[in-house]
Amino acid sequence: MKKAKIVCGIALCLILFCVFAASVYAKNEKAATPREPGVYIKTTKGLIRLLPNIVFDENGVFFVESNDPAHFFLKDFQYFVLYGKHDMSVLTVNPMGFYQPSALGKPRFAFGKDIELDVKPQGKDMYIVKPKGLLGRGYYSIWINETAWDFMLD
Repeated sequence: MKKAKIVCGIALCLILFCVFAASVYAKNEKAATPREPGVYIKTTKGLIRLLPNIVFDENGVFFVESNDPAHFFLKDFQYFVLYGKHDMSVLTVNPMGFYQPSALGKPRFAFGKDIELDVKPQGKDMYIVKPKGLLGRGYYSIWINETAWDFMLD
């Protein structure tokens, strides 16, 4: 009986050691490097590339025409990864609001107020971008110069 208790105690200690060692190992894991230049969203399933969209200017209002943006669950979103040569001084993340329909009936969305960001370089031409506050559900866009990468958080 005593031997069974000792064996169970040792097995429990080994299981706990493995669980805690695995969490420490995952903490030091580095961000995966994308293969192609672009803007990615890091989710619990890995890096997912966003498709670019053109920014239009009409009477001083900057907007994009929605072209079926990517959808992500809010609980899966972790941060953004920008890979390639980008002008980081003009980087913004904005919520998008309905502006007006185009002549062809496609919805146009204008850029909202900038969200504060924390940008960390990760080697050559790779940046990890995290919002300083919490993002809620909605339509968002990452905007650099004349290009925007739009997506939805559900």
